[in-house]
Amino acid sequence: MNSIKHRISVILFDYGGVLADEGFRNGLATIARRHGLQPETLLNQATDAIYQSGYVLGAGSEKAFWKLLKERSGIEGDISDLRNEILQRFRLRPWMLDVVDELRNDGYRTGILSDQTDWLDELEARDHFFHHFDVIFNSYHLGMGKRDPEVFRRVAKELGAPPEQILFIDDAPGNIERAQSQGLKTILFVNRERFEQALKHKLSAAAP
Repeated sequence: MNSIKHRISVILFDYGGVLADEGFRNGLATIARRHGLQPETLLNQATDAIYQSGYVLGAGSEKAFWKLLKERSGIEGDISDLRNEILQRFRLRPWMLDVVDELRNDGYRTGILSDQTDWLDELEARDHFFHHFDVIFNSYHLGMGKRDPEVFRRVAKELGAPPEQILFIDDAPGNIERAQSQGLKTILFVNRERFEQALKHKLSAAAP
């Protein structure tokens, strides 16, 4: 009974930094260097602005996000050029999609859990990857993000799965800590080799 309760049935992946190269961080780094700013400083300002503008939770506009970020950081430029610096750097990792497909073939439910704006919908229109997954959870449509630990409980409820049966993969330590606090199993993504080792270990340890 205990092995059934704690077996993994659902595997959720972050998008940027896990399924795809981290376009938000990398694009902002390019913008920062162009303006003589520290990349990490601009990243922190942008992360705060995308939440405080409401854009990442579907409660504000992209225009409001860029306006707030420009005011705080001093960056300049046309919004279409700035956003392109970010979106063009979100590049899917084919090997990771192969992993997702293999997991689905093995009977696991797979999904995306991402703090993203409607950019994720644009990226889907460009790259056509949603069909690899059973479910898509995007903060823009959920109205909740991974800064709120409650989002993990909500996702588990919508999946109809106990938190301890969900494996969540993310590249942000804070998101991993909050997921763990809600009972999910986790893998902190660092690189491919360590991820593949950790995934094999987690799945074998949770096997019924």
